[in-house]
Amino acid sequence: MTVRVVGLPGATAIGAGAMLGAGVFAVWGPASAQAGSLLVVAVVLAGVAAMLNAGSTAQLAAVYPVAGGAYAYGRAELGAWPGFVAGIGFVVGKTASIAAIGLAMGHYVWPERPAVVATLAILASWALNSRGITRTSAAAVVLASLTIGVLVLAVVASGGAAAPAAPLAAPDGALTGVLGAAALVFFAFAGYARIATLGEEVVRPAVTIPRAIATALGTVLALYLALALALPAALGERLVTSDAPVADAVAGSWLPAPLVTVAAIAAAFGSLLALTAGLGRTAMAMAREGDLPGVLSRTSGGVPVLAEGLACLAAVGLAWRGDLTLAIAMSSFAVLLYYAVAGTAAFRAAGAGRVAGWRMPRPLSAVAVAICVALMASLPGVAVASAAALLVAAAAVRAIAVRRPRE
Repeated sequence: MTVRVVGLPGATAIGAGAMLGAGVFAVWGPASAQAGSLLVVAVVLAGVAAMLNAGSTAQLAAVYPVAGGAYAYGRAELGAWPGFVAGIGFVVGKTASIAAIGLAMGHYVWPERPAVVATLAILASWALNSRGITRTSAAAVVLASLTIGVLVLAVVASGGAAAPAAPLAAPDGALTGVLGAAALVFFAFAGYARIATLGEEVVRPAVTIPRAIATALGTVLALYLALALALPAALGERLVTSDAPVADAVAGSWLPAPLVTVAAIAAAFGSLLALTAGLGRTAMAMAREGDLPGVLSRTSGGVPVLAEGLACLAAVGLAWRGDLTLAIAMSSFAVLLYYAVAGTAAFRAAGAGRVAGWRMPRPLSAVAVAICVALMASLPGVAVASAAALLVAAAAVRAIAVRRPRE
């Protein structure tokens, strides 16, 4: 039996850590390339989408405090196939996220060999997670605290930078650019769902999970808005091509750039810890229901070590073959699909009166689903096609597996 050991600080840190690592490392350059001077608008839109989806997730997590997140909610409220779509979307999206964050660490630490650094970081994350969720949450508290502190200092320090020679220009197509950038920035907000996937290990889940999601998301949204204002002001058009935007923004100020780099690496590793934990538990929940091989449901000390290990190996493979921007876009598409299922499940649960504490207004759940669909449609076609192909292939395998016992 799984023991509930994660309290509010640990759950909040796991969610905040998952978001901060992705945001610091991966999204500012690609997002500013699309949104230009409207970057802050894109962050606001992504934040609104995240808050609406967080409300749906918190409602469902209180009703269904089990591992699996939207996979479990989709199965319970909508049926086996919608649950499977959410689950496989999460698995595909977060595997791509782990690869992307590992590669981003590599570009900071060893630009000539980013895949080597990504491999070491991903395997280290799996090793720490395999020792238990209490160690994961403790590490997440330390890493998230360090990251938040340094980012606040960086925002202040960047204000003393000289005005950029060439400020960010407005995008050619304002609406298209903002939507596309918001879809990419959403990648950096999606970490709060890691809290829900740990439902079986959180103390008093009906109370702790909604509070942890709200606290983590509110903290990170404030930081992202500050960065969306500070980075363009400090770097201008250089932001589009910067591989280390926060460090570049404080260069020459009183805050040492190496300190920012260390904090960014710590944030990314904290994100890897949280992503690995959530991904393994979703795969475990799917295996319990027969949507993935049953062997993945096995645990050691309450930890789905095999499920986490296989996901990490897949992420390592993507890190050696994939492109960072493509990985972010693929992850965004799959995770937005995951949240669209969650929003639909919350809409149905609220209509049927299945609530336990927090209740998301049904119209807002519907708006959340619509925003998810709009952001999915705004992503690059190659990313949509690649992610969709993986999802269709997984669905075909499941359809064959489900049909076979009847023949």
